[in-house]
Amino acid sequence: MSSAGGPPQRGGRGRGSDRGRGPGEGRGRGGYRGDRGGGRGGGRGLFQDLPHRPAQGDSGRGDFRGRGGRGGRGGGQGGSDQGPPIHSPPGGAPQPSARVTQAENAQASSLVKKERSVGYPERPGYGTQGRSVQLFANYFELKSVGKSLFRYHIDIDGGPRKPPGRKAKQIISLFLDDHFPQFRRSIVTDYKSNMISHVKIMEQDQVPVKYTVTYRGEKEDGPRENPETYRVTCQFTGRVDPAELLNYLTSSNAANMLHEKAEILQALNIVFGHHPKSSNSIASVGANKHFAIQDAVTEKFNLGAGLEALRGYFVSVRAATARLLVNVQVKYVACYQEGPLGHVIREYQYDNGRGVPALKKLLDKLRVRVTHIKRTNKKGEDIPRIKTILGVATPNDGKSLEKPPRVNCLGAGPNDVSFFLDAPEQGKKSKNIAGPKPSGSYITVAEFFKRNYNIQVDFNMPVVNVGSIAKPSYLPVEVCQVVSGQPAKTKLSSKQTRQMLNFAVRSPAQNARSIVTNGTKTLGLGDHANPTLMDFGIQTSSSLITVPGRVLPSPNVYYKDEKSKDKQITPMYGSWNMKSIRFSTSSNLQKWACILINAGGRQYFSAPADLQECLQRFTQKLREVGVNANPPVSMTRLDITGQSAETLIDAKIAEVMRQHQPKLILTILPWSDTAIYNCVKKSCDIRHGVRNINVLAEQFAKRNEQYFANVGLKFNLKLGGVNQVVRPNQLGIIGEGKTMLVGIDVTHPSPGSAKGAPSVAAMVASIDSLLGQWPAEIRIQRESRTEMVDALDSMLQAHLRRWAANHKGAYPENIIVYRDGVSEGQYDLVTEQELPLLRNACKDIYPAPDTAKNLPRISIIIVGKRHHTRFYPTRQDDSDRSNNTVNGTVVDRGVTEARNWDFFLQAHTALKGTARPAHYYTVWDEIFLKQKITPPAKNAADMLEAMTHHMCYLYGRATKAVSICPPAYYADLVCTRARCYLSSAFEPATPTGSVIGSSDPTVMVDSNDVLIHPNVRDTMFYI
Repeated sequence: MSSAGGPPQRGGRGRGSDRGRGPGEGRGRGGYRGDRGGGRGGGRGLFQDLPHRPAQGDSGRGDFRGRGGRGGRGGGQGGSDQGPPIHSPPGGAPQPSARVTQAENAQASSLVKKERSVGYPERPGYGTQGRSVQLFANYFELKSVGKSLFRYHIDIDGGPRKPPGRKAKQIISLFLDDHFPQFRRSIVTDYKSNMISHVKIMEQDQVPVKYTVTYRGEKEDGPRENPETYRVTCQFTGRVDPAELLNYLTSSNAANMLHEKAEILQALNIVFGHHPKSSNSIASVGANKHFAIQDAVTEKFNLGAGLEALRGYFVSVRAATARLLVNVQVKYVACYQEGPLGHVIREYQYDNGRGVPALKKLLDKLRVRVTHIKRTNKKGEDIPRIKTILGVATPNDGKSLEKPPRVNCLGAGPNDVSFFLDAPEQGKKSKNIAGPKPSGSYITVAEFFKRNYNIQVDFNMPVVNVGSIAKPSYLPVEVCQVVSGQPAKTKLSSKQTRQMLNFAVRSPAQNARSIVTNGTKTLGLGDHANPTLMDFGIQTSSSLITVPGRVLPSPNVYYKDEKSKDKQITPMYGSWNMKSIRFSTSSNLQKWACILINAGGRQYFSAPADLQECLQRFTQKLREVGVNANPPVSMTRLDITGQSAETLIDAKIAEVMRQHQPKLILTILPWSDTAIYNCVKKSCDIRHGVRNINVLAEQFAKRNEQYFANVGLKFNLKLGGVNQVVRPNQLGIIGEGKTMLVGIDVTHPSPGSAKGAPSVAAMVASIDSLLGQWPAEIRIQRESRTEMVDALDSMLQAHLRRWAANHKGAYPENIIVYRDGVSEGQYDLVTEQELPLLRNACKDIYPAPDTAKNLPRISIIIVGKRHHTRFYPTRQDDSDRSNNTVNGTVVDRGVTEARNWDFFLQAHTALKGTARPAHYYTVWDEIFLKQKITPPAKNAADMLEAMTHHMCYLYGRATKAVSICPPAYYADLVCTRARCYLSSAFEPATPTGSVIGSSDPTVMVDSNDVLIHPNVRDTMFYI
């Protein structure tokens, strides 16, 4: 029966999970990403061939996604920290640990003496080049590692379906309370499948033991009538000792191995996460991000439209040479506003209108506290009644019931939703009334709550269903309070995104101060140690560690002058300008066309003559910078409206191609419309095979010389030119002309993608030592959400053929792979699954004499962008204009392990926020091991660090150093372009304001959907 809410019924390989964005990077892969200091500096953006915006800084991570449209009204609490520009703790910055430095040197010496073999590379020594600096890192040292730990696996069995996350958490809490009360302070859990204790709690070592748990709600004194029961299986899985890991990290014996390293780190992370996950004043998102929601350290900001931002903290135990560290980083999440549900709905409708489908999506699975019925336990505490909203009332609710509810329309209000109420519930029933019992009647939700609870409801607010479609249970918004700390599942509007950035983009010193104050309080670290850590004998320091760093010198960049002679440019702060210079290698453009797309709104070109004059000036600028362009052979206007827009765009491009056969089409877009952009790219790259560059009418019409020059960067690259170069001796082995660089990345379906959306792999590769041209290959993965690339062999062979075509049939002797997008736990899979595919590709295509020489040699380096490591200057003299570490900063000591070959490199300058360094981790090496060390390098570490740093100045779409090296950056761009081709799968809901209608939410894709036309296949079509 429907109701109206009546009485209840290998170790050490580091990589994290957040991802930074660079200048204008709104790429649509998983939404708004914090850490804007991770900015690539190259103007990526959904409209990625538009000129770039300045690089941004670190905003932490926000688990939300930006979208066009109106936004909220902002405001809120959280405060501003306007303290000193440099993090300056009392007593100043301590020196880096001499004990750690001594251990690093001893281990490095031991590794150098060890006989090396091709394969997994141990550190060849620490880097020596550059100016020395001292930096804070966002790590606390583990002063006491605690006791031996007993590990247990737990599993809940209670029927055909596993209980959902929050219910599983309550079941595990009851399991511990009921069966191990004497050990309660000695046990921690991740509330999923793992349990850790520092005392042995079970006699059986190998045999799993089953326990019965009778369910009761939070703060309830006992089970209800006919309670649910669950069987919890618990099994001892082993004992680990953190002290053994510390001994291993301190030992200078290069042959030492510790197979339990990953298990020890996992156990320690469960210990550190237990306190915040167990606290009602902290909301935990994922495994290790925690946000205060009820106490004095809560930091929130109103985003508008029913959402608010929370500032919280990521925590993770990491292994480093001679010590264990606790990594803490500022994080952000967009949540539903805590408080009355009616307020959230009104705020949302204020900005988004009263459309019911969108509101239904907003409310889906939103948890609310129901207030019209109050219950208390024996202690006098309120027993919370939490319900999950299924959605709004619909005419299809309860159709199978004998007396189904009556709902006038989708999202009907409380006066338009009626349900059948049995007669005994209408009032007191007299015991002596003769005759048949009353049969009951229909009653509106509004009348029911007025009669039974004296609650006057708003007839204009929708009724929400907290039951099911089959058996609905209706509530008016007046009795629903939104539970705090629930991450929003909707995309942010553009205004909400701006509000988030206002709250999240902060200076390095502000983030550092937040970590050592509110961060330690929220997580219970240092001087604020929580009871769990104290009981386990674990203690952390209360101040951030300092580490040694080095600032590598910037390379000189070379273009051509008016007489085609080399012109040297010396970068300042990692950037430069193109004044009075020409591209290093020019290009020719004899035939090109322009299409002006009009979709209504403001007209930036009032007459054909106006557009012609603008194009004349643009053509002149192209010639000045090195693109030998004739005037366009065609200028045409296309008016698009409604559902036919995609057809109109494709037909117009086909017409231009048929009449003029241009080499390139310049498309002037009316505004930043994702759907129009995707249509243009799909038509040009896939269907008709013509190079394409998009510009915005508003910007292009301004006729700005710098803007024209920036667009010229893309013209030259798409036409096969090379924009800038560095001297061959700055690129180490690459400069010898026998080394091909490869970049690999994979993009996966994001939340909201259609059913059937695939994962897509991308590979780019250099064609010569200039590193100016990087053609690309795209493949759809056989299985969605699989990171390991299954078509590497065919992709690499296509690139090898291009290399041979540029080298008189010769193939590269060396292949250096920069692999993007791989998590720490997948490092070994790269060498186990992807490396054999690369080898097979080479074996099938290389001539026998080369294979007899074991050519090519292959090295693989993982590029990490989602890690949580940040560095802060300790002196004003060692900071840049935004008080970040200066561009070129490299760190390979203090937070790394001596046995692993990795380093952090911040090659770019972040103009805003906190800079995020890239993390490079070598998982396979057959090249640098055999390289002769040439001055000024003193070891292979110097060579790899310098080569990678100098490459960051060769990203062709910007006049600045970027935050990750071009192979990884370009592969990432190709993935973004693939998402354009598959927009119906990745973005089934059309952004607000688009002139193109939405797609079917269920799609089927195949390889032809990303098959690049032969005419542009060998170009940088994705730029």
